Amino acid sequence: MSQVDWKEAITKGETSLGIELGSTRIKAVLIDRQFQTIASGSYEWENKLKDGYWTYDQEDILTGLQAAYRELKQEVERHYGITLRTMGSIGFSAMMHGYLAFDNKGELLVPFRTWRNATTGAAARELTELFQFNIPERWSIAHLYQAILNQEEHVPRIDFVTTLAGYIHWLLTGNKALGIGDASGMFPIDEATHNYNATMINQFDELIAAKGYPWKLEQLLPKVYLAGEQAGVLTEAGAALLDPAGDLQAGIPLCPPEGDAGTGMVATNSVKKRTGNVSVGTSVFAMIVLEKELSKVYPEIDMVTTPDGSPVGMAHANNCSSDLNAWMGLFREFAVAMGYEADSGKLFSVLLNKALEADPDGGGLLSYGYLSGENITGIEQGRPLFVRSPESNFNLANFMRTHLFTAFGALKLGMDILTEKENVAIDSILAHGGLFKTPVVGQRILAAALNVPISVMSTAGEGGAWGMALLASYLINKDQDESLDSFLAQQVFKDVEGQELAPDAKDVQGFQAFIERYKEGLAIEQAAVEHLLENGRG
Repeated sequence: MSQVDWKEAITKGETSLGIELGSTRIKAVLIDRQFQTIASGSYEWENKLKDGYWTYDQEDILTGLQAAYRELKQEVERHYGITLRTMGSIGFSAMMHGYLAFDNKGELLVPFRTWRNATTGAAARELTELFQFNIPERWSIAHLYQAILNQEEHVPRIDFVTTLAGYIHWLLTGNKALGIGDASGMFPIDEATHNYNATMINQFDELIAAKGYPWKLEQLLPKVYLAGEQAGVLTEAGAALLDPAGDLQAGIPLCPPEGDAGTGMVATNSVKKRTGNVSVGTSVFAMIVLEKELSKVYPEIDMVTTPDGSPVGMAHANNCSSDLNAWMGLFREFAVAMGYEADSGKLFSVLLNKALEADPDGGGLLSYGYLSGENITGIEQGRPLFVRSPESNFNLANFMRTHLFTAFGALKLGMDILTEKENVAIDSILAHGGLFKTPVVGQRILAAALNVPISVMSTAGEGGAWGMALLASYLINKDQDESLDSFLAQQVFKDVEGQELAPDAKDVQGFQAFIERYKEGLAIEQAAVEHLLENGRG
């Protein structure tokens, strides 16, 4: 579309807005009916470890949301000379899981507890045993039950529990709603009913009956919606909250709020059975759409759903790029100290490409980028660690390769369960995330780790906010009864090009040698947890 066409589309509201609250950035994306990005805005933020919990301040959530929208709005004004007042549909997504509990006045009872917290081990284990269904530590129900086990004083006063996306949606529409994909990270979903598992709801209520709380679990959870269903409209108060300048009009329909896993599947056209995607960021997760249920419960594998309700096996590692980014920051400091310009794009390109010059196994080096606990490997707290022996081949290329390898280390252990123990068939895996902005490198390392071809689409850099905008567009632009799978395949991705990279045999062998070293070295990581306190002092 031309500049004139886009201006007309914006004026008529023939657009869709997606906003995603990720772990390090809040991003807003406005797309047209051909799914092209018209404008975007973003806000950088970081979680904080406060009173033993990883959290984001409630005030920062709202500040960041407004800032990302304001930047998008300013871009519209700058490029098209008009004020953004309406759009055809809106959708919000955010980090899945976690715990946001409110009283009957809408007041947050305790600071937001994010997916990153590994403080719910006892609750997760007990609920997994009770339900005979894996309940990861990140899930909202694990956070709630742990609060009950801890006898936290806020529990009797809970009126509503939701995720971050559900919270934003509630603020802007007044509707306590959640897309089924995000809901599946709060509590197990019944594939037949596309709702919370009623048997497990009753089991939970019976488990806590003696506590005498004035609520039943079902009363606390948001209503479940499927992709394509309308989940509310923007209220006057919601419009004023998102756009304090007062230009945004109320009445815009909203699609169901979703989790970042769901938007990743949509953004990579991976909602069809036997397809999968890997999303790389602060955490890393692989989502494989299953043909059938797994044969048993695995604590390393989450069972969630696509935004339209198909079962998904999810291998989720809490740590991925944070430690790599920290090392990049150190190299940037060195460059500046030496008097060189430290352009971030060039820095990443040069250093990541060094990994392709390395020994296949990374030269005997070992690293754990654990800024927080890692459920797949059973490490409860974060201790970033780099280890080598006197015989290791310690050079820059091996250093970089090792840090890329370890970014996918825990994920590899989870994926092996699906492919080796459950013989899950995977036709294709698409990867997305900032790491793949540097061509080939991340794609080649991931292909070596998973030993399957990895594709990166030309749209891979668009990210979850674009995926959320697609879900918003699906709400208003789908043909009657058109499935999400068909909408994505026939409308969105019909002409999108992708680059597939097959695993290199030497890389695969090298990664296998590294992962054996990784598994053996977990005792070192555990020792660091036991002997190095969180403030770095023994």
